[in-house]
Amino acid sequence: MAIVLGLPKGSLQESTFALFKRAGFNVSCSSRSYVPSIDDPEIKCRLLRPQEMSRYVELGLLDAGICGYDWVYENGSDVQEVCELNYSKATSNPVRWVLAVPNDSKIKSVKDLQGKRIATEAIGLVKRYLKKHGVKADVEFSWGATEVKAPELVDAIADLTETGSSLRANNLRIVDTILTSTTRLIANKAAWKNKAKRAKLEQLKMLLVGALDAQKRVLLKLNAPAKNLAKITAALPALHAPTVNKLDAADWFAVESVVEEHLVRDLIPVLRNAGATGIIELPLNKVIF
Repeated sequence: MAIVLGLPKGSLQESTFALFKRAGFNVSCSSRSYVPSIDDPEIKCRLLRPQEMSRYVELGLLDAGICGYDWVYENGSDVQEVCELNYSKATSNPVRWVLAVPNDSKIKSVKDLQGKRIATEAIGLVKRYLKKHGVKADVEFSWGATEVKAPELVDAIADLTETGSSLRANNLRIVDTILTSTTRLIANKAAWKNKAKRAKLEQLKMLLVGALDAQKRVLLKLNAPAKNLAKITAALPALHAPTVNKLDAADWFAVESVVEEHLVRDLIPVLRNAGATGIIELPLNKVIF
């Protein structure tokens, strides 16, 4: 039984296709098509804007979809969260919905928005934020280019940012963070109760999460003399323990371990000084815990 899976069109599209590639799925789509092809007969893909993904999943028009938690929250969608996928357009960091104003604005906090005009694509999100703080303001929908609307058209904006570079380029400063969001794999609740569909979604979850975990890790392989083996393995981090095999040479061992990539630049000199030779660093596609 095939599942119908929604993939995000727009800023997340390229990074999503790349993630599926690392997970073992080849996804492709022409520039004018909304029906991507995938080399898995048990998955049918549809390309949709993340803003509407959770609504179609909730209605059962899609069995599952990938979108940001922010749009699930904005739409108030009653869906099953399968897993969190820590990736975005440019980094693996969460994205933020922020309240921003021109650098020279007198607005310093949410309380200063009383009676002001705010432009945003996420009206429900902003209205709930203002209500929480007891502030009444005019919130209007923005069809795009939100950053350029302040101060000539509106007093403030609420927009999505990953690095803050676009806001800075438009001479805006952040007043507050409204919501922090990560990408999620979500499912229709009836589809989640279907044994076959749930099994496929669990498999997809395992492979996608494994591909993301692999991005942060590498495989280190090295040779170690017997006299230094204990010292080398003691210095080598591992998921559980380093793999050690006897080489076809007297008093030499082959050692390998999966380690976090950010440790490698400091780790290799330590291993070399401990007597390791033939050190190789290899990228990984998936790490399954």
